[in-house]
Amino acid sequence: MTPTAAIFGPEALALTGWERGFFRDVQPLGFILFGRNIDTPDQLRRLTDALRETVGRDAPILIDQEGGRVQRMRSPHWRDHLPALDQMTRASDPLRAQWIRNRLIAAELHDVGIDVNCAPLADLVEDATHPVLRNRLYGADVDTVVAAARVCADAHLAGGVLPVLKHIPGYGRAAVDSHKDLPTVAAQQAALKARDFAPFQALNDIAMGMTAHIVFSAIDSDAPATTSPRMMQVIREDIGFDGLIMTDDLSMDALSGTAAERATASIAAGCDVILHCNGEQKEMTAVADAAGAMTAQAQTRAIRALAQRRAPENIDIPSLEAELTALLG
Repeated sequence: MTPTAAIFGPEALALTGWERGFFRDVQPLGFILFGRNIDTPDQLRRLTDALRETVGRDAPILIDQEGGRVQRMRSPHWRDHLPALDQMTRASDPLRAQWIRNRLIAAELHDVGIDVNCAPLADLVEDATHPVLRNRLYGADVDTVVAAARVCADAHLAGGVLPVLKHIPGYGRAAVDSHKDLPTVAAQQAALKARDFAPFQALNDIAMGMTAHIVFSAIDSDAPATTSPRMMQVIREDIGFDGLIMTDDLSMDALSGTAAERATASIAAGCDVILHCNGEQKEMTAVADAAGAMTAQAQTRAIRALAQRRAPENIDIPSLEAELTALLG
């Protein structure tokens, strides 16, 4: 059966009977987990096992585990990390610290059956960057951000976890939180290409990416990147990203219309997969119907991405923890 072009978030710590039947019948490409789904390592392993058992295949299971404010798995069972920008500023060797941080994160994810992390971020810090995003980023210049994002991606791959590049084509200029409102960026296309888009172009070989719910008025003043055919063309052709593109969370208030209308517009614009995170049954049903089966091209991209999953390389975790502590002073 061709997977539905959707990634869904379950409702709680264990699957409900309705979810088991729905996921079995709909066959979403994969799943994404949030704090509401997480209690202990053993519970989390049971949940990831159940999700894959329900669809009868090794479906990808995603999470946002950046460190700092955005990490769904927390102490006492998992490490807490500094916000990424704080660590980049504080570390005596920022790129080495970035690799260790993300390699440790990957080890924790792989241990509980999670094999995709929504990181790295290749957005650039700007004067206007909204506080909801700012300290999650890696720096203000293209070279620094590309190097740190590449290290993050490589560390995840070494740990058996696939990275997701976000937020394509760049969220740094947004002065509004897209969880609550629709940001608009008025910069001209030449300026966007030289700065905002440049990190994503340099990282366009990463096999999975996530859109930004942002209007770039110089390219399309009517629709955010997620639902804009013109912006998706820029992403595919100018930025050169040919990986699997998922939407940012379809539940965010930056988008207008019903969940089904948002899903329809995103697929029509050129997104490969819908990311729907809130676990609401009626919305998931509507999104599954609207998203439909993955296209042949989307399936090819998904197969190519998932083929990168591999057994993690051996590491000495206590040694890496001690090294990271020393790098952070």
